Amino acid sequence: MNLISNPLLVTALMLAVSNLFMTFAWYGHLKNLATSPWYVAALVSWGIALFEYLLQVPANRIGYTAMSLGQLKIMQEVITLLVFVPFAVIYMNQPLKWDYLYAALCMMGAVYFIFRA
Repeated sequence: MNLISNPLLVTALMLAVSNLFMTFAWYGHLKNLATSPWYVAALVSWGIALFEYLLQVPANRIGYTAMSLGQLKIMQEVITLLVFVPFAVIYMNQPLKWDYLYAALCMMGAVYFIFRA
């Protein structure tokens, strides 16, 4: 099977990129626009979020052809954690904490329960 025709892979990749945009939209302004008024940060964030939606909406449509709604949501949450931790540590200079590992372990439990037969 061609990898590009694999809906799970395409969905995961599109959601990862869309989540990168959304993470910057939600949290990037805390670093980059800290001295700007909130409404400037909101407008910039909305502009960034547009790109998130341009990827997220088709990704969810593609993913829904191969996964249940719950599976699609859990996939998104796992991707969110995988994108957020490097963003927090590398871009926002936050300390790497064991709590991220514990959160990932809890997410793995969610993956197990939502994807089990």
